[in-house]
Amino acid sequence: MRTRIVLFSHDSAGLGHIRRNLALAHALSAGTDGSVTGLLVAGRPEATRFRPPRGWDWLILPGIRHGEGAYVSRELDLDLATSVAMRGAAFRAAVTAFAPDLVVVDRHPLGVGRELEEGLRAVRAENPGCRVVLGLRDVLDAPRVVADEWSALGGAARIRTLFDAIWVYGDPRVHDVTTSGELPASLRDLVSHTGYLAEGRIDGPRHPVDAPYLLTTVGGGSDGVDLAVACAAAPVPEGIDHLVVTGPQMSAADRARVEAAAGSRTSVVRRVPDVLPLIRGAEAVVCMGGYNTICEVMSTTTPALVAPRRRRRAEQAIRAAALTRAGLVETLSPWSVDPIAIGRWFADRAGGTVPRRGVALDGLARIPSFAADLARGAATSSREGESIAV
Repeated sequence: MRTRIVLFSHDSAGLGHIRRNLALAHALSAGTDGSVTGLLVAGRPEATRFRPPRGWDWLILPGIRHGEGAYVSRELDLDLATSVAMRGAAFRAAVTAFAPDLVVVDRHPLGVGRELEEGLRAVRAENPGCRVVLGLRDVLDAPRVVADEWSALGGAARIRTLFDAIWVYGDPRVHDVTTSGELPASLRDLVSHTGYLAEGRIDGPRHPVDAPYLLTTVGGGSDGVDLAVACAAAPVPEGIDHLVVTGPQMSAADRARVEAAAGSRTSVVRRVPDVLPLIRGAEAVVCMGGYNTICEVMSTTTPALVAPRRRRRAEQAIRAAALTRAGLVETLSPWSVDPIAIGRWFADRAGGTVPRRGVALDGLARIPSFAADLARGAATSSREGESIAV
C-alpha cells in the first residue's frame, strides 16, 4: 500500500511556501520506488509550472493576498469569509477522500481564517492513524508579533489537539525559535529541528548566460524593485556580466524601471527556469532574505549579499542578521540600495568562495526519517501494527 501525504501552503504572497513544499515532496519520495503518493495543496495557479515528483499532483485553491491590513480574495469577486469557506471546504474534501498518512501544514497552523480547522479535526476523527505536522521556517517574526498570532489561534492548547509534531526547518545554533520568544513554551516538546532545507534540492534547467557573471535575484519580485534597480545600476567589474532576475510578480512598470537602470553589461529578465544553478555558477549574488533563496545560497559556496525585506514582517531581517553572525552571508546593514556600495561589494567579492561549514544544511535528507518516526508511532498507537513505509 502506498503512503499518502498532503502538503499544504496558504500562499498569500510569493512562491516561497510552494517551493518549500515541493522540495519536501521530492525528499519524501526519494528512494521510495513509487511507494509514496501525495497532494500538494496550494493557493497560486503558478504552482503548476513546477513539476512534482512522480505520484504527486496539485490541488489549487482560490487565491488570497495581503490587502490593506487584512487578507482579501486575490482574483474572485468574493469577500474573505466566502473565499476562506471555499478553501476550507476543498481542503476538508481532499483530506477526507485521500485519507492521508501524513499531513504537513506550512507555517500557518490553521491557514487563513482558520480554514483548515474543520478539515484537520475531520482527519483526527475519521483517520486517527494520520500524523499531522506543523512545518515552520527557521525564523517566524518579531516575538511580539508572533505572540499575537498564537493568541488569535486560541493558544497552544488548540495546536496540541491538532498537531503531533512541529518541524523547524533550521539549525538552532544559528537561530532557535524555542528560545527566541517566537514559540509558546508549552509547544517546545513537539519541536524537532531538521536543519535547513538546503542541500539536495533538485536543479531545474539552467538559464543560458555566459560566464563569468554576477547575479541579482529578488524572489517573486512583488516588493524587490528598489533592490533590483540599485543592483542594475551598480558598476560591474571589467570582464564580468551581470544578470538581474526581477521575478514573475514584479509589475511591468517596475520592471521597466529596472531595465532603464541597467548598464551595458547588465541584462534583465523576468524569470528563469530555476535560480539555483545560476547561484551555483555565479561569481557573487545579491538577493533578498527569503527562506528558499537563502537555502539555495547556502547549498553553494557563492558569496552572497542579503538585503532583507523591510515591509510586513521582520523575518528576513532576523534571518539575515543571524546568518551574518554565523559568517554564512553578508548583509546590507543598514538596509541600503546604494548602487555604488553594491558595486564595491561586487568588485571585492566576485570570484571568491564562502565555505559554509558548521551549520546543518541537510534537512531534506533527514525529513524522511522524521516522517518514518512519526509513522512508527502511528502504527503502534492507531493501526495495530500496520506500518507506513516512507
